[in-house]
Amino acid sequence: MSGGFSRPAWRLPILAVFALFALSGCSLLWGPQQAPIVDATVMPVEPASAPVAASAPEPVETEAAEPEQPKKPKKPVVKPRKVEPPPPVATPAPPPPAPPPLIVLRTIERNDARALLDSEVQKPDGKVVGRAVDMIADANGKPREMVVNLQGFLGVGDRKVNFPWSAFRFTPTAKSAPITLNATAAPTPAAKSAAVQLPLIDADVERSNGAKVGRVIDVLIDANAQPQAVVLDVNGMVSTERRTIAANWSALRFVTKDKELHPLIDLSDAQINATPPYASGMPIRAVSPAPPPAPAPAAAASAAPATVTAGSNARAAR
Repeated sequence: MSGGFSRPAWRLPILAVFALFALSGCSLLWGPQQAPIVDATVMPVEPASAPVAASAPEPVETEAAEPEQPKKPKKPVVKPRKVEPPPPVATPAPPPPAPPPLIVLRTIERNDARALLDSEVQKPDGKVVGRAVDMIADANGKPREMVVNLQGFLGVGDRKVNFPWSAFRFTPTAKSAPITLNATAAPTPAAKSAAVQLPLIDADVERSNGAKVGRVIDVLIDANAQPQAVVLDVNGMVSTERRTIAANWSALRFVTKDKELHPLIDLSDAQINATPPYASGMPIRAVSPAPPPAPAPAAAASAAPATVTAGSNARAAR
């Protein structure tokens, strides 16, 4: 053996084994460990049994509950709200007043009045002595005389004679000879006939301003020997057509101008156009001018303070 420290030779294998054991121990402590293999034991499985029906629950005795008292309904809470005034109602405007009428018409039955011109005149015994050809009126519009064309023999000796109006009797419903002359009637004296009077037939009827309205072509007389209307020919006054109208006798006025009587009636062209025509076989519609409209109440009320003011001014002036 040499001079160095020597180790026994048998120790070397023991150290190597110890080192290996140390290394394997470290792997067991720190490395993954495998589960031990155990032999599996097969357990027998029992067959599934039918499901057991669930039993009904036993009733549970409870104490009878007291009936609930009905609850009183709560009053709704009404909140006061602001009441708005209703909207103003518009008052409808009054309808415009109806326009005033242009004319006033009066119906005269054919049996109540008869045309004068060319009506036969007879004596009380029924003998026809002539035909009426004219009526003469005074300034008041009252009939004074009738002009009769007395017949001669075969037309020879015909003459016009004036008789007092009171000497005649009228029968409008007579089919012939509606005028009867008294047997004792005498012609009117020439001096009386020369007074200011007006033969009506063919007389011109004018307006107040002198404009011509028409020409008298007939007079309608009732059973009381009173004239009811005049028949006017207004041809050429309003239109070129031949047209006649009846005007109420009361609508006529008589004025004296240049020592002559003139009949007046205030009928405008529009009023004449609005008048129905006069024709045989048709109802007689006699026209009169419509009266002027009455003054409005407001105008009368406004006039009253003016009178008081004028009176007060007059008192103040004193």
